[in-house]
Amino acid sequence: MAVLCSARAVVLLYDDTHKQWVAAGGGPQTLSCIQLYHHPGANAFRLVGRKMQPDQQVVLNCPLGRGLRYSQATPQFHQWREARRVWGLSFGAPREATLFATAVLRALRALEEGEYWVGGGHWGTRGGPDPIALPCISPHPGTPLSWPDPDGPAPEEPEQQERWGTHQIGGAWGGTP
Repeated sequence: MAVLCSARAVVLLYDDTHKQWVAAGGGPQTLSCIQLYHHPGANAFRLVGRKMQPDQQVVLNCPLGRGLRYSQATPQFHQWREARRVWGLSFGAPREATLFATAVLRALRALEEGEYWVGGGHWGTRGGPDPIALPCISPHPGTPLSWPDPDGPAPEEPEQQERWGTHQIGGAWGGTP
């Protein structure tokens, strides 16, 4: 499996009973590393999210299927429905959200139109620029994330870490999904 793109976001699930977004995996809303994986043999795609904490709890493990609608509700909040759940991703930066959405939408288009990832840094039948794999940085110094990335994560600016650490989710997403 290849990682096509990575981003940092808070993973949320919509609680239909209480009509609000709640943190996936329970507990407080914390930043996760979300990765878009591709299985070349099956031409299958999957979103996997792990909390950026020492335990690296998996809070998202969702296959992308034909017909899935990935919606960019705001520049920093994206959502989709899978089975009976509505997932949300709250990104800390619009650029990171845009790059991640580009990769996910491209994967969905590949499923619909028969495109495929051929490796070596490019997509199959249509070409064009590839999504950028953004590194996920552990907020705990000395605690690496165990991702299948041979090059490892790049260092992060201190003010960027601080901004991510204080990012909170409010009720500004326009209500129900």
